[in-house]
Amino acid sequence: MAKVRVAFLGTGKFMSAHAQRLAPHPEVEICALCDVDAHIANTFIENHLKDYTPRPAVFTAPARMYAEAAPDAVFIATPHTLHFEHGMQALAAGCHIYMEKPMVTSLDHAYRLAAEVENAGKVLVVGYNSTCTPQFGYLRQLIRDKTLGPLEMVSGFLSQDWLRLTTGRWRQDPALSGGGQAYDSGAHLLASLCWSVDAEVDSVFAFVDKHGTAVDINSCLAIRFDNGVLAAIAISGNCPPAGTHMSFMFDGGRVDINGWTGSWIKVWKGREEMPAPPITPDMGFESPDHNFIDAILGRAAPRTGPHCGIIQSQLMDAVYESARTGKPASPKKQQHA
Repeated sequence: MAKVRVAFLGTGKFMSAHAQRLAPHPEVEICALCDVDAHIANTFIENHLKDYTPRPAVFTAPARMYAEAAPDAVFIATPHTLHFEHGMQALAAGCHIYMEKPMVTSLDHAYRLAAEVENAGKVLVVGYNSTCTPQFGYLRQLIRDKTLGPLEMVSGFLSQDWLRLTTGRWRQDPALSGGGQAYDSGAHLLASLCWSVDAEVDSVFAFVDKHGTAVDINSCLAIRFDNGVLAAIAISGNCPPAGTHMSFMFDGGRVDINGWTGSWIKVWKGREEMPAPPITPDMGFESPDHNFIDAILGRAAPRTGPHCGIIQSQLMDAVYESARTGKPASPKKQQHA
């Protein structure tokens, strides 16, 4: 059986997780790596793919990689503001795309990239772990089926020592990152929210503290979705202990869950906690990488496809507009597939 030929664009430390997941995958061949510095890419091979055969080819220009290596799919882990350009280039080269979060850093780019994915007939997956877990799969279906009645509210927080961990790095340069903690680690919590509620964003009121930097470090967000669900989210980038919690509040119960990783869940039906929620492995995927390969091979739908990227871009555009003006903001929506 022919394998899916995969290329890596950007070989920073977060690409190592993809190498670990894909190297043993029987239906994948890692055929090429591309970075601005060939030494960085070769060092990545020595550290993470030393015994992998055949050894992936190394490139410093994406166009040359696509032309010479002819991958079927590309994993993109470049600075956030480059995602749109790199995604469009990959689609023009005929590749399926796994995009590290966030998908893009503007709503206009989200609509345009989603339209191009549709036109090209390709798969695009945005790299979020929580949405591939059985726990979040169960929660989303519970919301859709109204098993606990209508979802009314969501609250959540995420904390991390992000300010100190990213000092002096591109993540605090808005020209490369597009924003701060809310676009970086905080994006995992916001993806969990947007994917579960599964409705477009109506309006946002945001308070942001930059802690003297060029990007948001701490954020408090009040969100209303088109379906009437309300959410209150706190994202901290200046808190040494990392942690997270989300509560989904229904007319007839509540679900508490790890919003960053989906690693645990508690469910209350009425006033009674369910001792063992009916969650099975087939409600999720081993990883978003596996979901991506399964989607390419026609075995699954992309768990977090372009529509999820559009909703999160609606949210982030409104967050930064509200923080700038000090007033509630609504995203500038377009018709889309």
